[in-house]
Amino acid sequence: MRDEFSANTSHLLNLATERCTRRGARLTELRRDVLGLVLDSASPSGAYDLMERLRRLRGGQVAPPTVYRALDFLVEHGFIHRVERLAAFVGCIGDSDHAHQHAAQFLICEKCKKVAEIEDHAIAHALADAAARIGFLLARSTIEAEGLCAVCATQSARLPPAG
Repeated sequence: MRDEFSANTSHLLNLATERCTRRGARLTELRRDVLGLVLDSASPSGAYDLMERLRRLRGGQVAPPTVYRALDFLVEHGFIHRVERLAAFVGCIGDSDHAHQHAAQFLICEKCKKVAEIEDHAIAHALADAAARIGFLLARSTIEAEGLCAVCATQSARLPPAG
């Protein structure tokens, strides 16, 4: 097994492999590589960026449909999220073995494009309650909010006023 990934990512890849085995699914080498690249990335990864990084990692061409199938598998099994606003993917492997049906809330920095995932049950309940009031049965939700991360907000506060 290759060890191109950080120690933390390698640990998370092992967790993902164990979870797939328990679920009767298979984390193939390609899926593992795609997941490793997403997890090791400091920012959300787009599909074409992943393809390019995969070509370098594997030393050869990778067909786009193959990568998209791997991404679909990883989303389906709860190992990554798709951040729609950025058309990119972020890792989501934690201590709990959720089947990816948790309410995801993303805070997206407009400046540096970093994404923070929060899981605030009060927000999820408020949305479900609002939906129920109009007779809508909520199956799943993803909330994406844009603003400035703490680092970019601090940097922006230090800038002199324009003008």
